[in-house]
Amino acid sequence: MNDVATVNKDKLMTDLKVVIADAEELLRLTADQAGEGVADVRSRVQTRMNQAKADLIQLQEAAVAKVKAAGHATDEFVHANPWKSISMAAGLGVILGLIASRR
Repeated sequence: MNDVATVNKDKLMTDLKVVIADAEELLRLTADQAGEGVADVRSRVQTRMNQAKADLIQLQEAAVAKVKAAGHATDEFVHANPWKSISMAAGLGVILGLIASRR
């Protein structure tokens, strides 16, 4: 289930980047448009786009921090329990080998 959440989060981040790029392109294309309404809409879009960029950066930083924390915790566990880690890895290898041999 965690892999599905990671894939969904990655897809969401990719989609958000595409939307931001499209909005930037739209703002560039409408830069020469005149009118108070257009200027107001452009201003709101620019503000929301800047907020979306900031949110995306925070999301990426949080994801990196979680991955680093998980890696650090794993490293500490392996150093504290080397034989348990080796036996767990061997057991996982046997299970994966059995699954692969059946296909």
